[in-house]
Amino acid sequence: MSTPTLHDPAVEPEALLPAGETEHRLSAGLLDPKQLLTSFPDAIKKLDPRVMVKSPVMFVVEVGSLLTTISAIEKPSVFAWVITVWLWLTVVFANLAEAVAEGRGKAQADTLRRTKTDTVARKVQGTWAPGATNVTEAEVPATELKLGDYVVVEAGQIIPGDGDVVEGVASVDESAITGESAPVIRESGGDRSAVTGGTKVLSDRIVVKITSEPGKTFIDRMIALVEGAARQKTPNEIALNILLASLTIVFLLAVVTLQPMAKYAGAEQTIIVLVALLVALIPTTIGALLSAIGIAGMDRLVQRNVLAMSGRAVEAAGDVSTLLLDKTGTITFGNRQAAEFLPIDNVTDRQIADAAQLSSLADETPEGRSIVVLAKEKYGLRERVQGELTHATWIEFTAQTRMSGVDLDEPSGVHAVRKGAAGSVAAWVRENGGTTGQELEIAVERISNRGGTPLVVAEKRGSEPARALGVIYLKDVVKPGIKQRFEDLRAMGIRTVMITGDNPLTAAAIAEEAGVDDFLAEATPEDKMALIKKEQAGGKLVAMTGDGTNDAPALAQADVGVAMNTGTSAAKEAGNMVDLDSNPTKLIEIVEIGKQLLITRGALTTFSIANDVAKYFAIIPAMFASVYPGLRHLNIMALDSPKSAITSAIIFNALIIIGLIPLALRGVRYKPSSAQSLLRRNLGIYGIGGLILPFVGIKAIDLIVQFIPGLH
Repeated sequence: MSTPTLHDPAVEPEALLPAGETEHRLSAGLLDPKQLLTSFPDAIKKLDPRVMVKSPVMFVVEVGSLLTTISAIEKPSVFAWVITVWLWLTVVFANLAEAVAEGRGKAQADTLRRTKTDTVARKVQGTWAPGATNVTEAEVPATELKLGDYVVVEAGQIIPGDGDVVEGVASVDESAITGESAPVIRESGGDRSAVTGGTKVLSDRIVVKITSEPGKTFIDRMIALVEGAARQKTPNEIALNILLASLTIVFLLAVVTLQPMAKYAGAEQTIIVLVALLVALIPTTIGALLSAIGIAGMDRLVQRNVLAMSGRAVEAAGDVSTLLLDKTGTITFGNRQAAEFLPIDNVTDRQIADAAQLSSLADETPEGRSIVVLAKEKYGLRERVQGELTHATWIEFTAQTRMSGVDLDEPSGVHAVRKGAAGSVAAWVRENGGTTGQELEIAVERISNRGGTPLVVAEKRGSEPARALGVIYLKDVVKPGIKQRFEDLRAMGIRTVMITGDNPLTAAAIAEEAGVDDFLAEATPEDKMALIKKEQAGGKLVAMTGDGTNDAPALAQADVGVAMNTGTSAAKEAGNMVDLDSNPTKLIEIVEIGKQLLITRGALTTFSIANDVAKYFAIIPAMFASVYPGLRHLNIMALDSPKSAITSAIIFNALIIIGLIPLALRGVRYKPSSAQSLLRRNLGIYGIGGLILPFVGIKAIDLIVQFIPGLH
């Protein structure tokens, strides 16, 4: 039986795509029509006025629908009932948009609930101390564990609650949370001590200190967030709601004062027509979709295994102007790899490649393996193994000697080959009667200046003095496609800063190759904090990633702090997002999702305001053309009759909400560019489109409704 997971294996990080192949369509998946049907009951429940009042625009539409219902009952007619039905459908469709967005979150929450089991914890009785052997245990339900309790977990058992490993090391299956089938190592001390309740220990024994209260575990918080129970409106949403409410009040006053003037002109209007005019005037489209856009933005992060603690964090990601990126794991792969062999003193390329390969066969480090691979791929040397070389004494690499190599018994004597740090190998050459010339020093210095790590290769044959053969150029390989991503960010007005513990020379070389705007070398946690405060003092929003306890203050200070799930509990508590995949590169994608959220909201707001224009041309002439014949010239759509014109406008107003639900959930197509170009694009597509589409739509609907008796 497979373990249910939040993660969708089909969704893969895009950080390593080659330049030009990065897909910027950050979608939340296509809308399944079945979702509309399954969410319909929830949409009906949301008609409760106590719920509707949270959305001022749609609350006004609901009140208007109630008034037209009463009017239709008192003075029934086809026109009255058609308008009433479509007004109610407008409210239901608005609720449906939010219900569909929430429905996706509830489905994910149900999946998470299935990972929760009624776990029995082996609680340590009394005081626990490291290394204690006579520990007394008592089995208690996991729900009774309190902050600070110690529990023992062994292979095959479920970790009963969130905590930190304080003793032991174990392999842990976290697939229920991350979707990653490969187990991870969790150990006491360091930055990989945090464990999550509901995950399973696969090997060994650990003691865990509980760091969460009952009902407040990581899974509990995830369920509350994806379900929407913990979602609060963001400052931008509140501001836009206030604007929409203000526009609604203005248009409401305009419609209320219109009736006395209509009476004076001899064209008194019914409550049905007045409500229809009001609904056509107010920005119902964005009012209906606003909540769904925010929920869908968080949903897109969840689909990428990023848990945002609030919608505000997602919005802040969209407004970020400075990105602090750790070099290792984000910009580079983190493992230095052999890039080139540089021979000296008339040594051939093949000679140094052969010696480098021999001396690296006993080196199991990633660097040593990369040297063997380079010798095979670039110089065509057959890959050898230790077992096929008889009469060989292997010298393994150690942190103390900083060298590896081999001593081969040959007829002429021992052939010794060494490879390692420049200083260590140079000392070995001198100890064995050789000297190191200026050419070697120049090669070593040149590699260091390029930001690489030089490894010197040397040999000694029989009684001859040792000599240096050349230098291996090890470089921290920059991830393919990352430079293009930084160019895209630069086009969006985002400044990138690389954070590294390397010396300034190495940092500058890697920064230039990666294309970042700036770098902070030999960085300490205090340096990170100082840089964040400096950027924020200049009015900029800062995003960063971290996983250690020493990162916690900076994560808390940053506007967007993305903690790695493999990190400490302190880091996860300090950040306002948690990346379940622990992929630092994903910070770039988080920023893009935040920008897409803001762009989607702006685009649909533009469309909503623009599409009201056509409704004015439909309803105003229909109301007053009989009194003011000159208004007939405004009937540019040549609508059949006043009743069919008003009906067509109201029907279009409702249907456009359903039509835009997929766009609200999926998000507007996103392409990294400057704010000015985005503004031009949105005005061109959603502004002009919002003006033209309603004219076409209302006319098309009018061609149908004009044949309905009572609307002609």
